[in-house]
Amino acid sequence: MPFMFEKLHVYHKAVDFADQISALTENFPGRYGFLTDQFNRASLSIAANIAEGNGRFTKADRKNFFTIARGSVHECVPLLEVGRRRGLLEDAKHQALSQELEVIAKMISGLINGLNKRSR
Repeated sequence: MPFMFEKLHVYHKAVDFADQISALTENFPGRYGFLTDQFNRASLSIAANIAEGNGRFTKADRKNFFTIARGSVHECVPLLEVGRRRGLLEDAKHQALSQELEVIAKMISGLINGLNKRSR
C-alpha cells in the first residue's frame, strides 16, 4: 500500500520536476557546481517536504512543511533565471520549467488552504 502522499498529484509533479532538474544540471559545466547543487537541493526539497508534511500528525506541522515546500518552489525561480542568463538553459526550457513551478506552487497553496478550512 502506498504512503498517503504518494496519492497526491502535486507530489508526483514535484518529483517529476526534481528529476528534470537533475537531468538538466548533469550538463552544467563544473564551474557551476554551486548552481547545480543548490538547484538540485531546492527542487528535491519540494517533494521531500510534501512527503514529510503529509506524515505529520498535527495540522500545524503539516502546514509548516507544506509552507517550506512552497518556499522551495520560490527558491527555484531565481535559480532558473540565473541558469537562463548564463546560457545553461534555453528560453523555451526556462519558460516551461517556470510554468511547472507555478502549477506546483498553486497546488501546494491548495493543500495549505485545505488545512486552513479544516481547522475552522
